[in-house]
Amino acid sequence: MDFRTPWPPRLRRPRRTLAAVAGVALIAAAGTWTATASDEPPEVHRADRVVDTGDARIDTSYFTSGEAGRRPAVLLGHGFGGDKGDVRAQAEDLARDGYAVLTWSARGFGESSGRIGLNDPDGEVADVSRLIDWLAERPEVRLDGKGDPRVGMSGVSYGGAVSLLAAGHDERVDAIAPRITYGNLADALFPGGVFKKTWAGLFVNTGGGCDRFAPELCRMYERVAERGEPDAEARAVLEERSPSAVSERIEAPALLVQGQTDSLFTLDQADAMATAIRANGAPVAVDWTPGGHDGGDQETDRVEARVNAWFDRHLKGDENADTGPAFRVTRTGGLDSTDGAARLRGVTGDTYPGLTGDPRSFALTGRPQTFDNPAGASPPAISGLPGLGAAGGGLSQLSALGVGLSLDFPGQYARFDSKPLTDDVRITGTSRVRIRVSSTSDHAVLFGKLYDVGPGGAQQVLPAGLVAPVRVDGLGKGKSKDVTLTLPAIDHEVQRGHRLRLAVSSTDLGYASPTAPARYTVALRGDLAVPTAPDVSTAAAPLATWVWALPLTGIALAAALLLTGRRRTSAAAPDPDLAEVPLQITDLSKRYARSTDRYAVRDLSFRVEKGQVLGLLGPNGAGKTTTLRMLMGLIRPDRGEVRVFGHAIRPGAPVLSRVGAFVEGAGFLPHLTGRENLELYWRATGRPATDAHLAEALEIADLGDALGRAVRTYSQGMRQRLALAQAMLGLPDLLILDEPTNGLDPPQIREMREVMIRYAAGGRTVIVSSHLLSEVEQSCTHLVVMDRGRLVQAGPVAEIAGSGDALHVGLADEVSDPLVDKIAALPGVTSADRADGGLLVRLAQVGPEESRTLLADLVRLEVPVTSMGPHRRLEDAFLNLIGGQR
Repeated sequence: MDFRTPWPPRLRRPRRTLAAVAGVALIAAAGTWTATASDEPPEVHRADRVVDTGDARIDTSYFTSGEAGRRPAVLLGHGFGGDKGDVRAQAEDLARDGYAVLTWSARGFGESSGRIGLNDPDGEVADVSRLIDWLAERPEVRLDGKGDPRVGMSGVSYGGAVSLLAAGHDERVDAIAPRITYGNLADALFPGGVFKKTWAGLFVNTGGGCDRFAPELCRMYERVAERGEPDAEARAVLEERSPSAVSERIEAPALLVQGQTDSLFTLDQADAMATAIRANGAPVAVDWTPGGHDGGDQETDRVEARVNAWFDRHLKGDENADTGPAFRVTRTGGLDSTDGAARLRGVTGDTYPGLTGDPRSFALTGRPQTFDNPAGASPPAISGLPGLGAAGGGLSQLSALGVGLSLDFPGQYARFDSKPLTDDVRITGTSRVRIRVSSTSDHAVLFGKLYDVGPGGAQQVLPAGLVAPVRVDGLGKGKSKDVTLTLPAIDHEVQRGHRLRLAVSSTDLGYASPTAPARYTVALRGDLAVPTAPDVSTAAAPLATWVWALPLTGIALAAALLLTGRRRTSAAAPDPDLAEVPLQITDLSKRYARSTDRYAVRDLSFRVEKGQVLGLLGPNGAGKTTTLRMLMGLIRPDRGEVRVFGHAIRPGAPVLSRVGAFVEGAGFLPHLTGRENLELYWRATGRPATDAHLAEALEIADLGDALGRAVRTYSQGMRQRLALAQAMLGLPDLLILDEPTNGLDPPQIREMREVMIRYAAGGRTVIVSSHLLSEVEQSCTHLVVMDRGRLVQAGPVAEIAGSGDALHVGLADEVSDPLVDKIAALPGVTSADRADGGLLVRLAQVGPEESRTLLADLVRLEVPVTSMGPHRRLEDAFLNLIGGQR
């Protein structure tokens, strides 16, 4: 396939491509739908199905609820590296609100086959049109015409982009609500002509490695990563997969939600799409949240409620639905003294101000300054740690406050300051300044930063850790160029008495810089233009004064200590009787968002002892992940408590320093070695290097010589082992692992099992959530089985595996089918089936008397019995425990 081939002209009702029609035929022939229903009213039905598109198999789930009748449909896409299960809760909520909801795993993710095409119009986007074709055939879905369902689309990140792309390629999409996504992927990964190497590497890593992508994408990435700079062909590959390529054709009403704490997809991405879609005459609303790909508060409940309202208005036609203002931005106002969370206040505007409205001019001072681009571009300046803030903890809390963690090395940057401000200034948008650049080399790569500098100059904050990269060509031999530096879009208040500081650096950890040494000279060519939005009403309080007083080098640790100190005063007292108990959960409950009677976890109680390897089992939606998140202090329970070594768990609780976690993989920097990644991670925690116990963790993980190699050369199994080593840093007494064997082959799974067993052998405790029942049976000593948020059974593996209703009858020879039927008809026998080495006989009740009676009956029937005992396969016990409810 020629990847430059454009998609056919926008589909017109009811026109469909031949491939789309073929896709529908394949759906109809593929098999029978299965359905499950929640036992909590109102009932939600889910049907899972694999759709064969010809070149890929797409795993889907379809949700409906309520009485019969036609209703609008919604397609929900997932984020990059995820799958359809990530949006199940939102899908169920929409189904209860009267929508038919279809979720799917994109190509290369979850159970779907195919290679990752980064929303290729001929791949992932075409898949969406085929799914819309299928919705048009469903009797529950409202139609606007033959083959044209009333349908909206939403999704986060990767799923948000495909919503925009689908709206541009298929006009049957009637409303969209993309969240924290991109308009132009080339601009996102090559801003200012500079390669965003860290995020690009994380993309490839999260996708499972370069060979999981379409060949042209893998070749493009390897070429750009090796050269350290993008080229025209690379831009073309990404631009054709970007919503900007079809933005002039998007006419669906659009709610654009973008994150302020996001160095991957910055606010200018949503701004460009808002401008384009509004120009087409479609209604547009823009919403800036304090979260994003770098962490912070995602405001999930509020945003999903607004998405629902948007669809109520534009899909159901409910004119009373409150879709919110044209522009909303969430601002932080210090910390809540009760739980240390950032206080959030939404402010609004009747019109979207864009990124350049109502500028104010500030003079900067400073002579022309010369600084170095060091050999190898090392050490690099640090503006933020891409992806790390999303893991939670102190850095994430600071992200919610708009506070960045930054470091510029002396001799590698220039700086220019304003005078102290005479009044408060709220920056909303992109600031601009004109500079003159010269270099000893033929080009320069520079990174512009706008700091908020407190009184005295010792404290400075880089809002959201954002920088603006720019490549300047045509330099050297005494040449210089004037460049307009467009700084990152932010919403940030600079207080009276503070100064604005422009820093221009030669390196940044997140980006590729020239490796050859050079000297750059930067001079000012004009004032700094700062955008404001006076029509956006606000009553937000400034950040607490202690935030500005924190030393830069200790900001993350100091904030975490302060937060935990505040919580400590209201936390429950430690229980001395549980001081040696790694985990006790008592009557734990957590409701779903916006629900008073539906529970993700309900009345859950169990206890874990030292030295145990505990398997947490349950089908999708059982509440395992919610339980783990409460255990780690990431979310608060509605009722009950979690105690670790006797201490009640709250967000930031000090006892969490005794807990290590590997949840949903780890984002490593691919150009660094395994050891360097681990050392960087530990430094970010702010704890002393001697507390890391790096050597011990590495010995348990058994990575050997691979530690000295770049992570980009690692196999998936080695990446998982490195992630485990990271979780084991500090040798936590309680280690939590969520699906640690995902993506591993059998030998790698066996190695991972040995790592877990070795770790627990030292008297520590491991909790592992996994869907591989055979692996759990071999590696775990104890089990907790959950279903629909409740505890089904807990106890030793051997006890649970052998406590079912089945007996394995060993036979000397095979028996005839009529004899098997006679056994199945015996009193007290519910079924008899052939199994390896004999028969699997299920009894209505299993006990010593029932077993003796069965044996006597088998002898009477002249069955050649050699052995008889409990059928001890965990899989059968598990299915017996939850099978009747699914």
